[in-house]
Amino acid sequence: MAGAGVVTAADARLTTGGRDAELDTVLNDGLQAFNVCATGDDDQRELTVRVTDGGGAVLAGLSGWTWGTCCGIATVWVREDQRRSGWGARLLAAAEAEARTRGCVQVVVSSFTSQAPGFYERHGYTETGRTEGIPRNGSADVHLRQGPLTVPRNRCRPSLSTTVPRDRRPPARSRTPAAPPGP
Repeated sequence: MAGAGVVTAADARLTTGGRDAELDTVLNDGLQAFNVCATGDDDQRELTVRVTDGGGAVLAGLSGWTWGTCCGIATVWVREDQRRSGWGARLLAAAEAEARTRGCVQVVVSSFTSQAPGFYERHGYTETGRTEGIPRNGSADVHLRQGPLTVPRNRCRPSLSTTVPRDRRPPARSRTPAAPPGP
């Protein structure tokens, strides 16, 4: 029975392998439950953006997640014959817009040096770190962040009272001007 007590090494079986959808589900569900208990944020959601042609074939796409005030981009892909057509920028803009509607104030992404860190930097992302030697020497996994996300000028910011539960709002600031400095 799961969770009935400590399992000793003699009673357990450790295996390695490839893709395992069942294990992925168990791990994701368990980690999400832990994260909710640890942070109080239970709003983890997947985020996807898809571009298809008239026949329904995928031309480009983005997948990621939102959680609390952060959006994470996991995968971006544009079909080879559609690259340099602006789809990457459109995917990014759509994901950022959706992240804003979900209350996110930052977006994070990792991109290998052989992929697109320059693309993200051209779109306002800043490198926050890198892990050298991935996938091999001479390459790196570049970690980038965009934020704070801002509401476009032509859109109104929703009222705080309608978007954030009362018990999770920041303390109100005083509207009285600060006293001038003393003599």
